[in-house]
Amino acid sequence: MDSRTGKDIRLGRLTEASSGRTIILAYSHGLILGQQPGMRTLDQMRAVVEACHRANGIMISPGLLKPLEQAFIGQGKPSLVVHLDWTNFSRKLLPYDQGRQVSVASIEEVAAAGADAVMTYLLLGDDDPCREAEEIDRNARIARACERLGIVHMIEPRLSLERRQPERKLEPALMQLYCRMAAELGADLIKCVWSGSIETMREIVETCPVPVLVAGGARDEANPDGGLGIARDALAAGCRGVVFGRTVYQSPNPEATLDGLRAIVHGPVAP
Repeated sequence: MDSRTGKDIRLGRLTEASSGRTIILAYSHGLILGQQPGMRTLDQMRAVVEACHRANGIMISPGLLKPLEQAFIGQGKPSLVVHLDWTNFSRKLLPYDQGRQVSVASIEEVAAAGADAVMTYLLLGDDDPCREAEEIDRNARIARACERLGIVHMIEPRLSLERRQPERKLEPALMQLYCRMAAELGADLIKCVWSGSIETMREIVETCPVPVLVAGGARDEANPDGGLGIARDALAAGCRGVVFGRTVYQSPNPEATLDGLRAIVHGPVAP
């Protein structure tokens, strides 16, 4: 038997056959940011994942797999995506100029739990070149373990200095660099922040040899439908789907918001 078949099967579960695209609900912010609107209590979280059962995948932290397992059991349920890394990179409370990250589960444990995919961070541009090398090594070892066990590996690459140098966060050349590096480490999917325009996003997609999914970012209360606009523009740039969290689960009606996103990413439901 060949573990590459396992990857193909799992990627197939994550991908809508009609569109060749995917919608992954990012529902693991508690691991990084603590309790958030839309995920304050376990009862609320169970209600949200049930309402979002038409997502292609739902990403949660390892510790929430057991209490939320019913969301993934049975035919027609979303794929399980495990948020593998803890990081202090984007934390608002007790922030750091440059964060560090560590994996909180092994790929063997993820495979045993029935997950289709994992997501890791890849922070590049650290002040200390040895730390950047450690990040490369860590992600490479995870990628090799995913290849061995047939697990889909999604990497979210970021500029380590973006908190200190926010003007560089959307620098096109840097975004192209880190997406390409993540792909060549062995990522099957790249989760990339929205670059700000269709043109710059298209360049990222064109120079990345694996599918790029756009991240939704924080919900904009002044423009709650802005995330849907980003999804439209991302698809126009060639992205193969979205990894949206707060745009969906912090909306007044997560199910309706997800349905609107599905209409954009997968096309309207036939009458």
